[in-house]
Amino acid sequence: MLSHKKGLNSKSDPLKRSDGQPTDRKVAEQALARVKAFARRCFDKASGSHGWDHTLRVFRLCEMLGPAENADMNVLRAAAYLHDIGRPVQDACDGAVCHAAKGAQMAEPMVYSLPLSNEQQQNIIHCIRSHRFRNHHKPATIEARVLFDADKLDAIGAVGVARAFLFAGELGARLHNPDLDAEKTRPYSVDDTGYREFKVKLCKIKARMLTTAGRKWARARHAFMEDFFNRFLAEYEGKR
Repeated sequence: MLSHKKGLNSKSDPLKRSDGQPTDRKVAEQALARVKAFARRCFDKASGSHGWDHTLRVFRLCEMLGPAENADMNVLRAAAYLHDIGRPVQDACDGAVCHAAKGAQMAEPMVYSLPLSNEQQQNIIHCIRSHRFRNHHKPATIEARVLFDADKLDAIGAVGVARAFLFAGELGARLHNPDLDAEKTRPYSVDDTGYREFKVKLCKIKARMLTTAGRKWARARHAFMEDFFNRFLAEYEGKR
């Protein structure tokens, strides 16, 4: 299991070379720029709901949550850029491939070329592999837990509601189907509605948050989302 060492987790820590020695800050910035450029290219054919803008929002959330959790920001920033690079593959096959596992595999050549310690490199791969909500791999490091929470925060609240309906639109799903139990409908189908996403996943995210900072942010976003879907159902039934 990956470990998190106190000496590697400061936001201001320099990047480490594979021999454990710090690199020049300019080299560190260039390395992160390479990661960002590589990740960006992976989204050329991505859907809007899981596109590059989602990655940038998750990156910004990691910048907010990471210092509060004393995370190694060099690991976290790289993992944030890379965490969803396998998503276009998953969407292209209607969910048959796990994007977290695929993304970790795709990221390995880039990650192992970075001027980081082996432990940090392995941590980045672990962060990518364990960030998915529906996953058997549990986040085992501070950085993995922060990335998990940042990714989930972007799935709830106002942005989460917007993304749920955007994803449903990409699938050609209906606006709503009150005649079916949302939790028994098939994903990637005409019944994979925004409300279904709320019932099977989004409403459960608040209880799954892993960090103190993440839980605090999730409470407000969850409350907004609940209010929205209560209003949505009332309006759909013509009650408001």
